[in-house]
Amino acid sequence: MAIYYKEMGEGFPIVMLHGWSLDHQVMFHAMEPLFEKRSGWKRIYIDLPGMGQSKSHPSIKNSDDILEAVVRLLDEIIPGQPFVVCGNSYGGYIARGIVRLRQDQVHGLLLMAPMTIPEFDEREVPKQSVLKRDSNLISELSTEDAEAFCAMGVVQGKTEWERFRNEILLPSKQTNYEFTNEIRQNGYGFTFDISTEFEHPTLIITGRQDNVVGYNDAWRLIEDYPRATFAVLDMAGHNLQIEQTDVFNALVLNWLDRLDD
Repeated sequence: MAIYYKEMGEGFPIVMLHGWSLDHQVMFHAMEPLFEKRSGWKRIYIDLPGMGQSKSHPSIKNSDDILEAVVRLLDEIIPGQPFVVCGNSYGGYIARGIVRLRQDQVHGLLLMAPMTIPEFDEREVPKQSVLKRDSNLISELSTEDAEAFCAMGVVQGKTEWERFRNEILLPSKQTNYEFTNEIRQNGYGFTFDISTEFEHPTLIITGRQDNVVGYNDAWRLIEDYPRATFAVLDMAGHNLQIEQTDVFNALVLNWLDRLDD
């Protein structure tokens, strides 16, 4: 099956995995600015099956199958090579699966607002809160757009809206929901345990006000990652890279420095 991916730059491969029902753009816009003045990295942005420009496939029934499809793609495009992996939300769950299956090859891990518990009602999440709001802006949006933006926006300003629209809302309209809903029902969680000790530089960034995956469940991963920095960002929800861009950038640049060392 054909999985769409986009490559940028040359050097050590860094694999980017987006969240559920999105596409590579959420990772592209978060990460590409950090490589403007940094060479030596080949960025590989992937659209997961049934999302973005990657087609769904009848052989893919659950998250195990999505993981297998991504690993098979990596075996084709960077066969046997060491690489690092970054995952946002559901992409973070897949990233941890890759670490489990390709532990000898993965040399670094970045988890952005990672999903760690597949079943929503088993997650520990804070109540939804809005800490900054441009009411004029919200009133100018369509009802549908305002509802989507306000459902997870902790900082609801013009810049945040524009990035949310371009990187999250519009890409989500490309998703094959018949396919993704089937995966939600057949096996959103892996059938095997992905927890494993990982000794390479790791960064876990969470949002203090993230009402989708929270921060507490991710904290429970910390003992698996002896080389991890763990951050909980205030004034940040599930789209922390949009709401706290400067802190996000500083943390990721520090992680890249640790990888370079």
